[in-house]
Amino acid sequence: MLVQILFIAVSVSMDAFAVSIGKGLTVKKLRGLDAFKTALWFGGFQALFPLLGYFAASTFSKYVTAVDHWIIFGLLALIGGNMVREAFEEDEENAKETADFDWKHMLPLAVACSIDAFAVGVSFAFMTLNIWISVIIIGVTTGLFSAAGLYIGRAFGSHWQKPAQIAGGVVLILIGVKVLLEHLGFLA
Repeated sequence: MLVQILFIAVSVSMDAFAVSIGKGLTVKKLRGLDAFKTALWFGGFQALFPLLGYFAASTFSKYVTAVDHWIIFGLLALIGGNMVREAFEEDEENAKETADFDWKHMLPLAVACSIDAFAVGVSFAFMTLNIWISVIIIGVTTGLFSAAGLYIGRAFGSHWQKPAQIAGGVVLILIGVKVLLEHLGFLA
């Protein structure tokens, strides 16, 4: 069962990993504290949402599952569109030394990346496992992937910051569109 939980943890952490790469693309100077904050935001929410899903399985799952794709699409489109807009507003001399890692910027990203983990928690309610160990594994795995993604994005983005920021924003929008199309039945 532990191997299955690890595979689930890696799977649900991929959204946070991709978003962290996009976040890293926008950074000229990356501090260790920024990577730590990113790991805490994404890892914390990826641990919280399956826990919430586990405890709310019988009551709320049918309501959240009905609209989760719209929530994910809306948040990712908003965040991605904002990244593209900021890339065009920002000139080289006014470029940020670091991306924003405050709660106003990180909370929507963490929530958007964790909504699918709620459904994982719902499925956990029907499995024989230790929920606490499971959410710790998911949180730690996501935190590590998120910090790594931030550094990977930073390494790539330092030379190509503006085009990379636009690409990162477009990728977020496309992820949102893909999630929406999958849930509407247009993609398998």
